[in-house]
Amino acid sequence: MTRKHNRAAQSTLLNSGIRRTAQDVAPDVFAIERGLLAQGVSPVAGVDEAGRGPLAGPVVAACVILPEHCEHHIFRDSKKLTEKSRKSLADVLHENGATFGLGLAQPEEIDTVNILQASLLAMKRAVEACAQKNNGILPACLLVDGTFPIPLATTQQTLIRGESQSASIAAASILAKVHRDQLMQTLHEQYPCYNWQQNKGYPTRAHKQAIAQYGPCPQHRKSFKGVREHVDFSGYAKESHVG
Repeated sequence: MTRKHNRAAQSTLLNSGIRRTAQDVAPDVFAIERGLLAQGVSPVAGVDEAGRGPLAGPVVAACVILPEHCEHHIFRDSKKLTEKSRKSLADVLHENGATFGLGLAQPEEIDTVNILQASLLAMKRAVEACAQKNNGILPACLLVDGTFPIPLATTQQTLIRGESQSASIAAASILAKVHRDQLMQTLHEQYPCYNWQQNKGYPTRAHKQAIAQYGPCPQHRKSFKGVREHVDFSGYAKESHVG
């Protein structure tokens, strides 16, 4: 082997070793927060929502301030966790000294302002609820999942797929999802014909068939496709067999 080829082979081995090492090392999902805290920006909160896609029920948001010294790596995107894991991690957040708040936007608000604005409204309410537990002081910086800032006068950083980059956002996604699932279970008991304990209000085939059969109820989002076809121009169900 020539010297040139030998150097190329060594370079290939080195680079492949670097790639393997990078893949083996878990990302630091508290790096953004830690960097801000090191600059004196405190507290830092993560904000996320759950329930933009369903045909029924509220959109729920959470705002979470994680303790600086906790197991940040255990918090991951709620959509990648089992229901049991989400509940366990929600319990951890209740016990590890995290400060958090929840906010909701109801179906009628969603129909009035659209799902994006309702999601931002729920996030705003979650931040304000979190601030109430922090002597009424808003977080110094918000890490917000998505591309749109929350309508609040405080420093914010939006992050696409933020649950994968920030433990604080991941924790917020978990709390929002767990709380919304609990709300849909309660609503299922009031409107069992839609089987919300299983579909959580999402547009499954069975859910849409139930809407067609029984008509929408007050918890349905009447501006959403899959519901609006069964609502007359006055905003009421064309035919409803649900109280």
